[in-house]
Amino acid sequence: MDVSTPASSATDPWLIVGLGNPGPEYAMNRHNVGFMVADLLADRVGGRFKRAGKAQAQVVEGRIGPPGPGSRRVVLAKPMSYMNLSGGPVNALRDFYKVPLDHVVAIHDELDIDYGVLRLKLGGGDNGHNGLKSMTKAMGPGYHRVRFGIGRPPGRMQVADFVLKDFSSAERKELDYFVDRAADAVETLLADGLERAQGAYNS
Repeated sequence: MDVSTPASSATDPWLIVGLGNPGPEYAMNRHNVGFMVADLLADRVGGRFKRAGKAQAQVVEGRIGPPGPGSRRVVLAKPMSYMNLSGGPVNALRDFYKVPLDHVVAIHDELDIDYGVLRLKLGGGDNGHNGLKSMTKAMGPGYHRVRFGIGRPPGRMQVADFVLKDFSSAERKELDYFVDRAADAVETLLADGLERAQGAYNS
């Protein structure tokens, strides 16, 4: 963490951001798996996404974890700005809810990991992901990432075409399981910290 950044505390809220593109035509795209995980987490906390004031995003507020001191106050968010402009809405939400940078979690698709494999980390580069690139430009790199593997494009298919296509019928057979596992990983990250979450889910 940057020495100029105040240390976060257990009472600070978490901002959990599912990355994707708005609109029904993108709903089942590989690029929208972050939205899928955010939707499941919203179901788990019993909330429905709604427009967040002036921010170009939809949010659900709730708590994750068991009742008592172990629960974490969370804001689940889906930017409505399209992927490559995610940073502005996310940073606006972070300012509004007063969320420390290390309490921001981006859930996103990852080309360099096999389908369904998870990797959790804090900070790092954007690896060409436009949503992360926009977030890092707006806030700096010191936020958590839950990287959901989608694999590489087959043959000579362009990356942009691949990520904006729906999951294949074969992939969809396991998609619900993998999305559920990614939501579990987010909950473990908040409850037990990054190291334990990595030990349980980084495979």
